Amino acid sequence: MESLYFLVPCALVFIGLAIKVLFWAINNGQYDNLDTEAHRILFDAEKKNKDSAQSAPDDKNPLP
Repeated sequence: MESLYFLVPCALVFIGLAIKVLFWAINNGQYDNLDTEAHRILFDAEKKNKDSAQSAPDDKNPLP
């Protein structure tokens, strides 16, 4: 029972901090654009493949 006197205030402080961090993230624009990261994952591989195909070594000039 004595542990509840410590744990309940700690839980309330933790919840208060979590809510404060949530509102800070919302106000700073963390949730403004949720689609960009999802699209970046899908289209990043295509961009890397194009870059690696263009920078392929030339067979006529091998490295010494």
